[in-house]
Order: sequence, then C-alpha cells, then structure tokens
Amino acid sequence: MSAIFDRIKERDAQVIMRTYGRYPLAVQRAQGARLYDFDGKEYVDLLAGIAVCGLGHGRPDLARVMAEQAEKLVHVSNLFFQEEQIVLAEKLLATCQADKVFFCNSGAEANEGAIKLARRFMQVVRKREAFEIVTLEGSFHGRTLATLTATGQSGKIKDGFGPLPPGFVTVPFADACALRSAVSDRTAAVLVEMVQGEGGVRPLPAEFVDALLALRREKGFLLIVDEVQTGMGRTGRFWAHQHFGLTPDIFTTAKGLANGLPMGAVLATDEAAQGFESGCHATTFGGGGVLSAVACKVLDILAEDKLVERAAELGAWLLDEAKKLLARHPDKIAHVRGLGLMLGIELAAPGQAVWKALLEAGFVCNLAHDKVLRLLPPLTIAREDLAAFLQALDSILTRGA
Repeated sequence: MSAIFDRIKERDAQVIMRTYGRYPLAVQRAQGARLYDFDGKEYVDLLAGIAVCGLGHGRPDLARVMAEQAEKLVHVSNLFFQEEQIVLAEKLLATCQADKVFFCNSGAEANEGAIKLARRFMQVVRKREAFEIVTLEGSFHGRTLATLTATGQSGKIKDGFGPLPPGFVTVPFADACALRSAVSDRTAAVLVEMVQGEGGVRPLPAEFVDALLALRREKGFLLIVDEVQTGMGRTGRFWAHQHFGLTPDIFTTAKGLANGLPMGAVLATDEAAQGFESGCHATTFGGGGVLSAVACKVLDILAEDKLVERAAELGAWLLDEAKKLLARHPDKIAHVRGLGLMLGIELAAPGQAVWKALLEAGFVCNLAHDKVLRLLPPLTIAREDLAAFLQALDSILTRGA
C-alpha cells in the first residue's frame, strides 16, 4: 500500500466507528465504470456502490439537475405539497402495477415501512390480529432492529443486539413445505427477495414462487417483495418480480433510485395502501426536492437509453460466458447464477485470495458468504470491461490464487 493510503487509513481509524470491513482501497474519484485511488490507479467498478450507481459515476446530466434543483428548492418537509415528488411518483408508478408510493431515505427504512404497512393493514383495515412477517433463510432486509430481525442470517449481523423484536419467522430458502407450516392466522405478510443479493445471488425457483402465490390466495396474507437491490432495471426487467408475472401487495426500492443520493420508496396497491393514514407514519427527509428531481432524471435516462433492455441482453451474455468459465474450472467454481446484470460466481473454496487478486488486477467486486463473487456493475458498463474481468478471473484460477 502507498504512504497516501496508509495515512488515510490511520485517519479513518481515529474518527470513524469500526462497523465496516473496509477494502484496501481509498477512492479519490470515479467516472463511468471506473474508480481511481489516490495514487491514480484505475479500477473497473463491478459493484457500483452495491447496486446504487446504476448509471455509472460522475454524470454531468445528473449533476446539472442536482444543482438546478438545489437553487430552486432543497427541503421544506412533507408538511407541504411538492411537485417534484408528485412527478417522480407518477413516473415510478408507470413502471409497475402499484398505485401509491411512500418516499423515504434508504432500503432499510423502506422495508421497515413495508412491514409497518402490512401489519397496520391487517389489524386496522382487515380487523385481523395478524402481525407475523415470514422471511427466507439467506435474506437481507436491512439493519434497523425490525429489518435485522427479518433478515434470515445469523452471526455478527445479529450478535449483541438482543432482544430482537418478536413477530418474525424465518424458513429455509425456497422450501414450500416449510413456508406452509410457518404461515398461520397470525401471518400478516411474507417478505421475499426475488433474487437474494447478500445471500449470494440466489434467484427464487419458479416452482417455489408458484407455491407462494397459491398459498397467498388460500391464506390471504400480503406479499411484500424487497426490490432494494434488484429494482431499477438491475435484472433486465424494471422490477425483478416482473420476471415471475406476479403483482406484490407491497414492494420496496432504494439503492439505484437516485444513483447515489440516499432515497428509498415503498410502493403498494391501492388496497394495501389503505393501511396508512395521516399521522401513522412519516419521515423528515423522504422525497425532498433534490432527491426527487434527480430520481426523475434517472428514470428518464433508463428509458431513453434503453438500459433495462441492455441489462437483459448484456446480462444474458455475461451469464453464458461465466458458465463457460465454470466448464473450464469445474474444480474451482461450484456454481454460476444470476439475472440481468446481477451475477454470482460461487467458488468451490473460500475466495478471499481470488477476490484480492482481482482487486490487485484492477477489478472491484464483492465477496458474499466468503465464497461468492458478486457482480453488480453499472448498467452502462462496456461489454469489454466484463470480458476483461472474466479473462482476469480465468487467469487467476488457472495459476491458483
């Protein structure tokens, strides 16, 4: 590491709480699908801020919208009507079958809002004492106490935060029998990711989705889909649930919504949205002028540049090429899976050395569950960058990192 990096790392240790396992990289600037450290080294960004900067970094068009809106109106609170927020809601709802939106600041807050909406709908609108939220093993829904409890993972993520709130049940991943056993009169909603991200890029099997929908029709619980990571075109459809032909009662988004600015949203059908009424839920910053204006521009760019369609086409190519890599290294790669520009390459052994070798070669990706190389590149990334990554990984596996 360089002396510049060492100084930054030392300063960080003095003032920042130790909640992150930082990568050995200090980013000075970013442009498109490139990151640059303080020594000028260039990296191909295959993580996009964890599926946040779907349009890439350093876009002048978004910067102009941000600056113009900041001069006009930044924040007045949700006590006032705001046209920017209404326009964004109209554009967002045009991408799906939802009818109403609640804007907030993050994915965790969106999922927390969805849980509250489901419980209140059941108890206040349907007059049922239903409050339990059923989730799947391997899921990740956030780090507030409620979304942490909903998350189907153990270890450091939950250790030391007890007692966790009651009212959550986790069942094995894609186990329809276990799901049926867990659902009862107390069940308010089942909360799922169509593709688990932090869980290792695991798409839900179609047969499990069919069983889930049949059980919803039978038992009458609400279906919440967490689209925080999979939404905004990431999987090759605007929303991942559209691959499965289903309509959630409630779903959430965040990450890519404002391309790096902190914004989330809860979307719901008119029926489910009855669970909220004036005064029962709120947020100070959600849907402010700058955030809403930038998010509107993000939606415009996704449509004008056909980036959702591009994610489908480029993602299919990437998955096919990664499977070829699996065929060349069956002893080093256990599984390859993904949807759109969301790819998981599960290694046959712990992958820290492989991940580190990729970083040294100038490729930034994520390592999930110690074995899964997770790729979430900007939707604008060049095919050549992805090909270069695959070639680098091939070389690293061949020489035995």
